[in-house]
Amino acid sequence: MQWQWLEAVHPRLDQFNSLLERLIEAWKGLRQAGTQRLSFAATANHEEDFGNVTYLRDTAAQAGIETDYLDMSAVGFDSMRRSFVNAEGASIDGLFKLYPWEWMIGEVFAPHLLTAGTHWIEPPWKMLLSNKALLVVLWELFPDCEYLLPAAWEPLKVDYVCKPILSREGSNIQIVRRGRVIEETQGPYADQPVIDQAYHPLATSGESHAVMGSGIVGDTACGLGIREDKNPITHNLSRFVPHVIRG
Repeated sequence: MQWQWLEAVHPRLDQFNSLLERLIEAWKGLRQAGTQRLSFAATANHEEDFGNVTYLRDTAAQAGIETDYLDMSAVGFDSMRRSFVNAEGASIDGLFKLYPWEWMIGEVFAPHLLTAGTHWIEPPWKMLLSNKALLVVLWELFPDCEYLLPAAWEPLKVDYVCKPILSREGSNIQIVRRGRVIEETQGPYADQPVIDQAYHPLATSGESHAVMGSGIVGDTACGLGIREDKNPITHNLSRFVPHVIRG
């Protein structure tokens, strides 16, 4: 979307955005390694997830991989074949799922996740990267690193942001300054353990606060997304702002 905006509005400028090419290249690497077919799954009645999965499925098809779509509720386990199967009973050899691993390990088929032969994309170790407890571990391993903010399990002596370890989209966040909560959001993660991370103000433009997100394919950073909101806590409905590189 933002690349099409660039071509329409600033055709002579550039953008940090090679996601499409990198995705196709990554799928080609998997195909050359033997992956000929992949299933893509998301949850029912979630248009955003379905759109994202459909886009990724299209890039895989451009790389020569045969694809199909199934809803997460259709994923089952055949105990006789010890294999994950779809609604028709066919084995799921490879699956990209837009469904958190912390939810997967709570499903009834969780004990079979490590023993069945299904190739999972993304792999189970991605659970570590989606858990904000990692921020505390990183600070303990690399104290005073200029690229990290202090993080701990207990309130910090400086202004800080309180975050549930598995929250998403700006839910259940508190910004605490001088011992007082100045900004707070509600959400479904109130029962989660929390970590505290030192507060650092976001970049601002006028009345808008902006946060940057990096798109990474394989081990290569290849895209930049900017979310912008009038509030200092961005959420799932915050504006997506395209960018250009000048000079």
